[in-house]
Amino acid sequence: MTAAPRMNAPDGHLIQRMPVVRGRLTADAPLAPVTWFRVGGPAEVMFRPADADDLADFLAALPAEVPVTVIGVASNLLVRDGGVPGVTIRLGRGFTDIAADGMTLNAGAAALDLNVAMVARDAGIAGLEFLSGIPGTIGGALRMNGGAYGRELADVLVSATAVARDGRRLEFSHAGMGFTYRHSAAPEDCIFTGAILRGEPGNPLEIARRMAEISDKRADSQPVRSRTGGSTFKNPDGHKAWELIDRAGCRGLSIGDAQVSEKHCNFLINNGMATAAQLEALGEEVRRRVFETSGVTLDWEIKRIGIPAAEGSTAQ
Repeated sequence: MTAAPRMNAPDGHLIQRMPVVRGRLTADAPLAPVTWFRVGGPAEVMFRPADADDLADFLAALPAEVPVTVIGVASNLLVRDGGVPGVTIRLGRGFTDIAADGMTLNAGAAALDLNVAMVARDAGIAGLEFLSGIPGTIGGALRMNGGAYGRELADVLVSATAVARDGRRLEFSHAGMGFTYRHSAAPEDCIFTGAILRGEPGNPLEIARRMAEISDKRADSQPVRSRTGGSTFKNPDGHKAWELIDRAGCRGLSIGDAQVSEKHCNFLINNGMATAAQLEALGEEVRRRVFETSGVTLDWEIKRIGIPAAEGSTAQ
């Protein structure tokens, strides 16, 4: 038994092979409107599971040859112009709950990092203020050991839950996550569903003050009102990515409407009509110039997904 395809899906569309779900399946779902860059092609099929059981049942029944991609709020994501083949999974309301218990928080993978920090503040749990400076979700923070302002998820994680590509339910201890800088060693094909985080006793007013400081620092140093994807490159050992980019003369560099931010040159900006291809090409040009001037290879921090569409343009 398969789920009914959307009326506008052509015969033979992948959605016609999808298992029955309690959540929502959409054919050729636009992705550009949900990404912070506002670029990219559609998802061949978008699945928004109702809850973890729905997700596990779906993956267990999904043919093994169908590729699966997971996205969150798409704040640190570049979707290529050709779109994303297979099934794109985006967790929603069934994964946003946040509950405090003593000095621990149980947070769904789709919970916004800012919301987790706010619940911790209200519960008098200190040590999670840094999450307010990460514009993403707990699921994304788990995948890349998200961090900001001197702390990272590895500092506060107790354990995490996930669903494997074959539908098995998984649980990871802190050690099992294998955290390193902006990376976790959890299997790439598992989908995080939640986490338990631990802080320490704190005064809600003092916690609120630290969160306000983080908010002010972000606004002062980052192009938070622009169409951007957050930090573009990881900091190499012994270096700051933005300093290497600046020394390579890349501040303000552009390809079409894709530009290296003048305010913080480890951010790329869509000034209006940029394509994903232009943004990615600009990032690669920055990497080339940084290596040419410093001998350091920058690694992408932004996750790039999907297939490209042919497009050529030149740096200015």
